[in-house]
Amino acid sequence: MPVVQRIAPCLWFDNQAEEAANYYVSIFKNSKITDVTRYGKAGFEIHKRPAGSVMTVAFELDGQSVTALNGGPIFTFNEAISLQVFCDTQEEVDYYWEQLSKGGDPKAQQCGWLKDKFGLSWQVVPKVLPELLKDHESARAQRAMDALLRMKKINIADLERAAAA
Repeated sequence: MPVVQRIAPCLWFDNQAEEAANYYVSIFKNSKITDVTRYGKAGFEIHKRPAGSVMTVAFELDGQSVTALNGGPIFTFNEAISLQVFCDTQEEVDYYWEQLSKGGDPKAQQCGWLKDKFGLSWQVVPKVLPELLKDHESARAQRAMDALLRMKKINIADLERAAAA
């Protein structure tokens, strides 16, 4: 029996759960679809989904368990929640930024945040960022924050240069 995380996100989609899960799994290494459940005839008067259509897709993103639900158009994503991708290098930042922002909303990009083609918000964050901003009263952190606020996709070298100036 697979190990189940105690806490895991469930992402509500109108009817794109399977497409989204496959998309996310294609981006992250060590990722896979682990289960697909389908709607049955029971409850049709409530869920209005054809029997046999995808209800949920369980998947792992780099070992993190996630569920995608086809729940209908009642709820949509907003910026109140996002998924963070912590990156070691600029190459990782560039890769995840490019992949996750394809088809997304370019106006929703600021300070490492982006919105993907499904409307889900992501933060592509270099692991060095918290260290650069750690002492919020220091001139170093103030310069790094000023540089960060001018960026869409985060550039590690520019942040480090600003902090060191």
